Amino acid sequence: MPLPSEGVRACVPRKNNNTFACRPGVLRALGAALLAAGLCGGAAAQTIAQATPPAQPLTLPAALRAAQARSHALVAQDAAARSAREMAVAAARLPDPVLRLSVDNLPVDGPMRFSLTEDFMTMRSVGLTQTFVRKDKRRARAARFEREADTALAARAMQLAELRRGTALAWFDRYYQQRMVTLLTRQRDEAALQIDAAEAAYRGGRGPQADLFAVRSSVARIEDRIREAQAREANATTQLARWVGDLAAAPLGDPPPLSTTRLAAHTVAHQLDRHPDIALMAAKEAVARAEAELARQDKRADWSVSLMYGQRGDGFSNMATIALSVPLQWDQANRQERELAARLAKAEQARAEREEMTRAHLAETERWLTTWRSHLTRLDDYDKTLIPLAAERTRAALAAYRGGGGALAAVLEARRMEIDTRIERLRIEMETAGLWVELEYLVAEQQQ
Repeated sequence: MPLPSEGVRACVPRKNNNTFACRPGVLRALGAALLAAGLCGGAAAQTIAQATPPAQPLTLPAALRAAQARSHALVAQDAAARSAREMAVAAARLPDPVLRLSVDNLPVDGPMRFSLTEDFMTMRSVGLTQTFVRKDKRRARAARFEREADTALAARAMQLAELRRGTALAWFDRYYQQRMVTLLTRQRDEAALQIDAAEAAYRGGRGPQADLFAVRSSVARIEDRIREAQAREANATTQLARWVGDLAAAPLGDPPPLSTTRLAAHTVAHQLDRHPDIALMAAKEAVARAEAELARQDKRADWSVSLMYGQRGDGFSNMATIALSVPLQWDQANRQERELAARLAKAEQARAEREEMTRAHLAETERWLTTWRSHLTRLDDYDKTLIPLAAERTRAALAAYRGGGGALAAVLEARRMEIDTRIERLRIEMETAGLWVELEYLVAEQQQ
């Protein structure tokens, strides 16, 4: 819009400094222009805000789905399983036949040197050799690769369990760090109100100046804790982005209830067989036993049959050869038997390691359950007793101070104790959420 011309003059520099002096008409014109620009910019910003849809809250199930969709570790294990299955099909077939083309007994000196037809021993031969592997051995070879495919699937389940566990822990970490910032901000705002009261008391001669410094120091300490909590929140967002990508910046939805879990205490020992670590160890044990069975089948040698046809000169008869080849396992006690014993020892090693891991995970899971139940009880005590008492103490100390019957130090101490109580309650809830994650995604049903 055009500026009004009346009274408008250019701004001129002052002599003694680097500032400029403008006429009142210029100031009014600039003010009108800035106001119009601000209104237009505000309208444009409002239009853009209305056109942009609000970000959807990132719930925990949505975060788990996003993390699973963008995971490359799961794709790698799927490829490993496909590879092993393809190898299982190939291992169940007979070996490829071998074609042999040769020139036999070719003279290299004398009057018939390098002749293919003059010497009666020279012949051009074509042969075919086939090794016949027994069906049981081929089946054992295929079974070994099938067990490797099962191992890849067990490794995928373990990767998925780790993915869900890491995503859930990162989601809860960001959620509770946000709550920590909110809690400290609210406490800072309440404590900041005491600064005005302390200043009024000091100016009115009803309070010492030390009280004013004390309340300002209290607010400053809370602000420092807020900055620390904000840094932890930023780190939690970064960790969540490692799993879900750009969705980590979205607002979080409501958390699931932490008071229930699908893992029942009386079935822990039975469900622990589906623990991803134990399932992977069981799959590796199956591979070791399949290799032992293959070593047992190798004690019986494979036979090979060859058929060869040799063509000689025109004056000589052509020749046919049939051959049977059998490996001579003349030292089975020190070769085949030793290999079988080594494979059986590997299988026993895998079984013992699986049993030991099962005991360790069982003890760990029972410890998680006990601590999780204890935390739930403690949270209930905080909500019903400790936090209400801390809040009442703060209100009582503040009322006494305002009535002239209490010291400001008592108010600050009561408020500090209330903040610490609320923070401790939030810390226990964070630990409860971590235990809930460990229990909720422990067995295979939660990893499909």
